[in-house]
Amino acid sequence: MTTIGAQNTIDDPSDSGEQQRIRLGGVTREEVLTMVGAGAGSLALDWLLYERILPFSGAFGFLLCWYLLFLALYAIAGRLQWDALTVRERLATALAWSSGLLVLALIGDQIGYVAYRGVDAARHLNFFTETMRSTAALDPITSGGCLHAVVGSLEQLGMATLFSVPLGVLTAVFLVEAGQTRRGARLVKPVRVLVEAMTALPSIVAGLFVLGVVVLTLGVEKSGFAASLALTVMMMPIVTRAAEVVVRLVPGTLKEASYALGASQWRTVWHVVLPTARPGLTTAVVLGMARGVGETSPVLLTAGFTTRLNLDAFHGNQTSLPLFVWNYIKQPYPDMVARAFAAGLTLMAVVLILFVTARILGRHRTPTDRRTRRPLRRARADASNSLVQAAN
Repeated sequence: MTTIGAQNTIDDPSDSGEQQRIRLGGVTREEVLTMVGAGAGSLALDWLLYERILPFSGAFGFLLCWYLLFLALYAIAGRLQWDALTVRERLATALAWSSGLLVLALIGDQIGYVAYRGVDAARHLNFFTETMRSTAALDPITSGGCLHAVVGSLEQLGMATLFSVPLGVLTAVFLVEAGQTRRGARLVKPVRVLVEAMTALPSIVAGLFVLGVVVLTLGVEKSGFAASLALTVMMMPIVTRAAEVVVRLVPGTLKEASYALGASQWRTVWHVVLPTARPGLTTAVVLGMARGVGETSPVLLTAGFTTRLNLDAFHGNQTSLPLFVWNYIKQPYPDMVARAFAAGLTLMAVVLILFVTARILGRHRTPTDRRTRRPLRRARADASNSLVQAAN
């Protein structure tokens, strides 16, 4: 017998006169039974250690020890029937799947908890159509809502996107294109250091910067506009880093062909590089928006707080969804806490919509792909027709 991957076997041609098909991938019954046995044995051993032998306690420690014992028993049981290479492969697969399931479980736990605490307020339509202007602390849950916070978040995020996207994309193009020359490489290094420093900048520092420079020094009142400037400071490095990676992936042959046709560097970037990288740039923009929509401290310092609907982002205080959650979650009234959790659930929905939009737009083909694939399909059709005519 010849063993392949510990799960696929074929008979030696000398033993039988026929060959068997090798099935790659999949899960065998032995592998499933080994995993189930390792899980049950590690659970029993973990319970014995925690409850009878060692003075340990706590759910987190119990689960962590169970997981480590499972990996150890799975490796020992696998080594009894598989070779060392297959055991390492199975362990890596178990680690990858368990890590993914752990992340999904944590996300599901957070979403479920927020939905459970906020469903009392979110199930009423008034929560999305009213403001908190005439709602007191002891008013019923059917009064008041987060309309003013939703409008404030959308206005602030829209202006921040309008400011940060052009700056971020232009900076990314500069880092890629200017770094190809000796003179440009000297300028690229300090810009890259600045972008990396801004990526790790705490959000409260961005709010203090806008508060000190724009509000206190220049005299601009606290408003949605000032909050959008603080969000711009947070979003621009995210957009720049993601856009730089995408622009670097543009094939150099496309740019060389453009230069060979006599196009300048500016026209090549505008008509070749950016259209080719458009799906990835869209993803970078949406990632930056998802970062900015959840910020609280910059908005608190630069936009203030209000319970009224303020459609003018340049005058007066304006509330956002994160600020709405922060203000009402700390109150001792159950209905106010329920409204805060419902606002958090609304914020999760907004972020989810942004990420889904990024995935959908990121899968779209670029105009360059359409222009190149259409002639290829036409040429293939002509070639097949010519072969059919020659055969006839």
